Amino acid sequence: MKAVALYHRLPYPLRCASASARGLYLRRWRYNASTDAAVAEILSRETWSPEQWQAWTAEELARLLHRAETRVPWYREHWARRRRQGDRRSSELLENWPVLEKAELRANPRAFLADDCRPSRMFGVHTSGTTGTPVHILQSHATVLRQYALMEARWRGWNGVSRHDRWAILGGQLVTPVTQDKPPYWVWNAGLRQLYMSAYHLSPAAAEHYRAALVRHKVRYIWGYPSGLHALAEDLLARGLTVPDLEVVVTNAEPLLDVQRDAIERAFGCPVVESYGMTEAVLSASQCQHGALHLWPESGVLEVVDGTVPLAPGQAGEFLATGLNNPDMPLIRYRTGDRGALSTEAGVCACGRTLPRLARVEGRSDDVLYTTDGRRVSRLGSVIKAGAPVREAQIVQETLERLRVRYIPAPEWNEAAEGEILAAIHSRMGPVEVQFERVESIPRSANGKFRFMICELPPDQKPPLTTIATPQQGNVGEFA
Repeated sequence: MKAVALYHRLPYPLRCASASARGLYLRRWRYNASTDAAVAEILSRETWSPEQWQAWTAEELARLLHRAETRVPWYREHWARRRRQGDRRSSELLENWPVLEKAELRANPRAFLADDCRPSRMFGVHTSGTTGTPVHILQSHATVLRQYALMEARWRGWNGVSRHDRWAILGGQLVTPVTQDKPPYWVWNAGLRQLYMSAYHLSPAAAEHYRAALVRHKVRYIWGYPSGLHALAEDLLARGLTVPDLEVVVTNAEPLLDVQRDAIERAFGCPVVESYGMTEAVLSASQCQHGALHLWPESGVLEVVDGTVPLAPGQAGEFLATGLNNPDMPLIRYRTGDRGALSTEAGVCACGRTLPRLARVEGRSDDVLYTTDGRRVSRLGSVIKAGAPVREAQIVQETLERLRVRYIPAPEWNEAAEGEILAAIHSRMGPVEVQFERVESIPRSANGKFRFMICELPPDQKPPLTTIATPQQGNVGEFA
């Protein structure tokens, strides 16, 4: 926390220098001399026949399952226990493996790390996700390189841009102190050629400053949450402003609604494409120019289920994913917390690719919360840190001045944990009243979807968005 406080006291040029140093570190992990060749290989697979994909997936899956059973403590003990109980079902069949819940992974993440790995040489990623349940994942350098080659091919390459272009992200890291009420509300990360724009300073008054930053830094494409991009787009359009010279906007982390797509396209003057993924990197998809949301078979195997019963294409259910790209910390039949359906369309897409398709993703749609001073906060997942003694949490805005935090505590829950969550919320929302409610379970909606953030304000109580708040500072997090 001292380092975070120091960062927030830095003048803008030094904040950019700090961000750029972090960017250089991340670039060394994500890209090397083999990246372009890996991208070319990925693109060459996109027209494979179904038989080629089936053979490739079967081989990769068999290798992963064998490694998990023999080298990963949690799975090795699971199968040994089954054998002792006389269970002779084959471990070579995916359907015989147990469903992995987030709570199990969160409780003992090291039990899922292969015993021939050295954590000190691995890259750690943290997520609280849309469920508010923190997860800690370790990845080898090879896994990180493969994942970012996939992103380069299918998030950037499909849309005519690359990692060498200047780009912007509208994300949830506190790159600018929320106490700051004047621009810049961003930092320039030279290491990744990235303009990181704060999602916590969006307001009509700030919109023209965001636009000016995008123009000044010659940004070619933007990546971010649909809710935040939509809020910025609406503010720009209300002032008759648009952003020139953009190639594409790529959305992630939330389903993209039609109303959001329309406003974003009008404000940014370019196509908007949807992507799907998660920090655990067990499942990924990206939208082609013909509107199909294509799965990435290299990331993982998707099962759509009702409980554990497989569902046919077109039927919506829960996503179970078996990640293929991280054999050192394999997540098998991992319940992602998302819902959706596979497409009923088979064969070659109009784009010429044979990659499988999702019909829709129904989960991961957070509400936008409102502050008394007119800001919109589109994502608060980071207030529940990895390692926090919370099984699950949900934030409900009951009035402009009051939030309710429903939480299922872990055994080690204490007042200090409550204080940390309270401080993190205040750093993003301002001095709002926060009521903590200890619960046994958190209800799902009618379609089974979990919502981490819920806004219960009626439309006539949502304030005009005219000012920037001055709550306490929070942490800077990691640059994407």
